[in-house]
Amino acid sequence: VADRVSGLLGVLRQGVDEAGQGPQLGLLRAHPDLAGRLAKAGQLTHASRREQARAGLDQCSETEFKAFQSLNTQYREKFGFPFIMAVIGARRDEILDAFRSRVENEPEIEFERALSEVHRIASFRLEAIAE
Repeated sequence: VADRVSGLLGVLRQGVDEAGQGPQLGLLRAHPDLAGRLAKAGQLTHASRREQARAGLDQCSETEFKAFQSLNTQYREKFGFPFIMAVIGARRDEILDAFRSRVENEPEIEFERALSEVHRIASFRLEAIAE
């Protein structure tokens, strides 16, 4: 099973990497904001809701929620896509710290980082399905 997951991940990664910047940007833009309005309204996919809940993003204080909203806005305005982070194994404070740090990145660096995070999310989700 692990070999199949690894093989599928390789094919998916190759497809994304070879797609070009336009389709890659579309993929990034399809992601929801972390601790965003969709989460608050219960409109995330089951997998996203579960991952964000495990990271405690469904239990943000009002101050934390406002920080996420502000950072979501800053990040989208600067980069044109939402902040993407594979949150499995991370805590709220770690996610906020990463968010604050990454919003300062140059666009080219953050574009590559976001794609890397998409690949991590795919890996986590495929491994969970295979279990």
